[in-house]
Amino acid sequence: MRRVPLYSRSSRTAPPAGDARAPATGDRSGHEPAARSSASIRNASAGEAERAGPDAARVEHPTKLASRLRDWTKAHPRSLAGAFAALLIATVVGITSFGAPPARVITQRDIDQAVLHALQTNALPSPATRAWAAIRPSVVRVRALDPPQDDGSESERNVGTGVVIVDTGTILTNLHVVVGAPRLEVEFADGSVSEATVAGLEPDQDLAVLQAKTIPDDLKAATMRSTSDLSVGDTVVAVGFPFGIGPTATAGIVSGVRREFRSPEGKRLLTNLIQFDAAANPGNSGGPLVTADGEVVGIVTAIMNPTEQRVFIGIGFAVPIETAAASAGMSPF
Repeated sequence: MRRVPLYSRSSRTAPPAGDARAPATGDRSGHEPAARSSASIRNASAGEAERAGPDAARVEHPTKLASRLRDWTKAHPRSLAGAFAALLIATVVGITSFGAPPARVITQRDIDQAVLHALQTNALPSPATRAWAAIRPSVVRVRALDPPQDDGSESERNVGTGVVIVDTGTILTNLHVVVGAPRLEVEFADGSVSEATVAGLEPDQDLAVLQAKTIPDDLKAATMRSTSDLSVGDTVVAVGFPFGIGPTATAGIVSGVRREFRSPEGKRLLTNLIQFDAAANPGNSGGPLVTADGEVVGIVTAIMNPTEQRVFIGIGFAVPIETAAASAGMSPF
């Protein structure tokens, strides 16, 4: 039996018959020479690269790749800086997002607890305090004066209150505060004093409109509010100069609407009045009756006392601001 070897004696595959490109070198036994020329080595390397495919053919030497990278960096410095900045930002955002706790969802219970904590730890101003702060810059003391004496002294005939409704010095007060007085003087919130003249009268409503001759630079007019939605029980504050003391603030509620009042002398019947229980006394006449927001809803005009005493016993009256402003030729609403 003829034996066939599993392996040939040569590692080189014999070329097919008739191949003219077969190498002519080698001995008769089929063995390759011990050494090949450098050209043969280069040709073999190129052939292997072609057989490895197109991707392998594009691989460059590391030194040449580094050189090309340096050349691109010099030609495009801004692009490199932008790429580096983008990479840095992405890294920071990624680290921050990874380490930050998840956002907390605020619930209604959280809001209620925060409000309750604020109410318990912070003292809020009362409605009367807010009303006083809003109306105080617009309240004036009104003095009805007799002619000056020979020695230069002057006597005070009457004292009441007024409220600035126009920042040019237009003031509302009561007719009975200024009637018959030869001289009128008003004192503003900043302490400045000015003479005043009567600019208008509304006897049926016990109202007078005054005009100050000189006014402060920062004079503030009061804000007026309609009484159409004024209800019994609403908080109100009366500001004035009771018995010449003041300015003084007293707080109460609206105790009635559309009331009537006849003066003690029986000469005048006032109608459609606001009834209130905030303390008012002689000197409050002509002063503002304001809401908790400090907005004027009426002009204090009278108090009720069935005795001969002119002191407050719990019922006061104010002319609605719509009526009072009309006496000054104004329509505030």
